[in-house]
Amino acid sequence: MPQNNILISGSIVYDKIMDFPGKFSDHIMPNKIHSLSVCFLVNKLRVNFGGTAGNIAYNLKLLGENPIILSQAGKDFGEYKKWLKKNKISDKEIKIIKNKNTASAHIITDKSDNQITAMYLETMDVSRGITKKIIKKYFPIAVAIISPGNTEDMFEAAKGYKKFNIPYIADPGQQIPIMTARQLEFLAKGAKVLMCNDYELALIMKTLRHKNIETLKRLVEILVVTYGANGSIIYDRDRKIKIKACKPKKIVDPTGAGDAYRAGFIKGMVLGWPLSKCGELASRIARYPVEHYGTQEHKF
Repeated sequence: MPQNNILISGSIVYDKIMDFPGKFSDHIMPNKIHSLSVCFLVNKLRVNFGGTAGNIAYNLKLLGENPIILSQAGKDFGEYKKWLKKNKISDKEIKIIKNKNTASAHIITDKSDNQITAMYLETMDVSRGITKKIIKKYFPIAVAIISPGNTEDMFEAAKGYKKFNIPYIADPGQQIPIMTARQLEFLAKGAKVLMCNDYELALIMKTLRHKNIETLKRLVEILVVTYGANGSIIYDRDRKIKIKACKPKKIVDPTGAGDAYRAGFIKGMVLGWPLSKCGELASRIARYPVEHYGTQEHKF
């Protein structure tokens, strides 16, 4: 039976996943990037349940944990609600915004697994409100993760977790470009873990004006950087732990691999495993969504 309350703030989204049969690089002229005008003809489109909070929660439930989603959805939440109920994931803390539709992500993936995403915010543009009262309701909390979602909610969650000394993972992701240096530093400073991919790492360094990774490492206890098929690196003070990627049986679509990685890492943290083992489990879990068309279509 699940024994650990794990708070997950982030997005609830309907993913519209599309496949482009070529490579973006063949259709984008670097010398004309300032006046970009391209059209990608896709050969597949499917609507799936997604969002950072939804994906992480789904994987943690498969791993036997008790994820609590702190997010918002719209008047069209019905099908997603049924899906959560089917998978025994609580929707009690998902606030319904009645005059809006649930946020949607339009994701195009090319043959090299590069992705272009257009996010229509809708409900994500409205704060869910993550109060200290809501956080206290779920004591004891094993760990929390602040994944990309409404930015006001992200900072509220960080304030609450710092207030109650709850270990949390800062995962700013797609919201980095709209954050100021002060906001990003507030989110990261005091976090148990700062997690990002290599592209997001470059954005964080640029925003915070850090010239090397050593200064960034001082903000958090643990820094985790993922590199897709090239694995991940865990920085723990003076240690640098390299984790190999777990090769999927087949590559169908890379969407959701990062969220699955986070769920695996959290599971390892909850079990009190050493960081190397947390990373190895995360890598193994990350392979499952890649083998399916959609972020919540796999089982273990």
